[in-house]
Amino acid sequence: MTRQQVYASGQYGYEPGASDDGFLFSVAVPEGVYRVTIRFGGTQPGRTTVKAEARRLMARDVVTPSNTAVTRSFLVHVRSPALPPPPANAPGRSAVSLSDQEAHSLTWDNKLTLEFLGRPRVASIDIEPVETPVIYLAGDSTVTDQPAEPATSWGQMLPALLTPDIAVANYAHSGETLKSFISELRLAKILSTLKADDWLFIQFGHNDQKTQWPQTYADPQTTYPAYLRVFIAEARRRGAHPVLVTSPERRTFRDGRIVDSLGDYPEAVRRVAREEGVPLIDLNDSSRRIYEALGPDVSATLFNDGGADRTHHNNAGAWLLARALAAQVAQQIPELSNHVSPEARRFVPDAAMMQETDIVASGAYSQQRPSGD
Repeated sequence: MTRQQVYASGQYGYEPGASDDGFLFSVAVPEGVYRVTIRFGGTQPGRTTVKAEARRLMARDVVTPSNTAVTRSFLVHVRSPALPPPPANAPGRSAVSLSDQEAHSLTWDNKLTLEFLGRPRVASIDIEPVETPVIYLAGDSTVTDQPAEPATSWGQMLPALLTPDIAVANYAHSGETLKSFISELRLAKILSTLKADDWLFIQFGHNDQKTQWPQTYADPQTTYPAYLRVFIAEARRRGAHPVLVTSPERRTFRDGRIVDSLGDYPEAVRRVAREEGVPLIDLNDSSRRIYEALGPDVSATLFNDGGADRTHHNNAGAWLLARALAAQVAQQIPELSNHVSPEARRFVPDAAMMQETDIVASGAYSQQRPSGD
């Protein structure tokens, strides 16, 4: 493809800041799910990684020798903050309440944006709307599409671990709780397009436990499970399938073991899953196993800010959590197992997994888009 600034036409083109190491390409499209088919290759050898919207991993390290073409397809969910306006005299609003950062992000706009990284060689891009099952993600900063390096979440990695016939719609946002996700109309936005046989993955707890946030605090014995049941009921009412996910643990060690920081919240999720007959992905248990298998020093390399952040991950940490989640999906949810890539259906948290994080953390994979994009 010849690099030209043609987005001014209102249809498609390159975003500012392109270089030989990567570029952003956008296409103006309505809200929906789109199949993106890319023909990689060129006269020079290439090694291309593709992310969509706000850094959702779609294709990792597609290698193309000189004058050789490789084709890959994947699905991208595109959304805007708009909601169907409520009838006259009915409560509600016509848009999701977005933060300032979100309002200027690549997630909530009227275009599909692709990011090409590494040594990108792209011959053509085809984009077409499709009807397909969608996995919706509702959660907080450990799930959200983090906007800038080095922070990354498992929600951003998940698309690369699925087959190209199911889409991931990540509605999670930093600082969210079960209560705020409702009051800001984020749940309403999901429900406006959620359809029968879609999936709603629900992971909250890190912020719900904050008693210093009295308006959104949810007690793990009473209000927290009650609100989980609201999300479950709303999904089921539309014929969709709810899935509960326990929150990953924070990285604090004592005598070689992870110290509990989430109290009764993970067990509350497990209890609601049993009582409601909902699939459970126990990411809290998986995260503990991963950190303890690596130990205090090595596990710090999985986290944001060089390990100073004990809650939020970098590319390597997010990849391992997504791998753990995808393997549990394959093993515990029969209807979704065939949508997990065959190589991602099994995950063992041991030292050998660090080979994967070396690949993920390579320069060909990571991008350095500045904070605020």
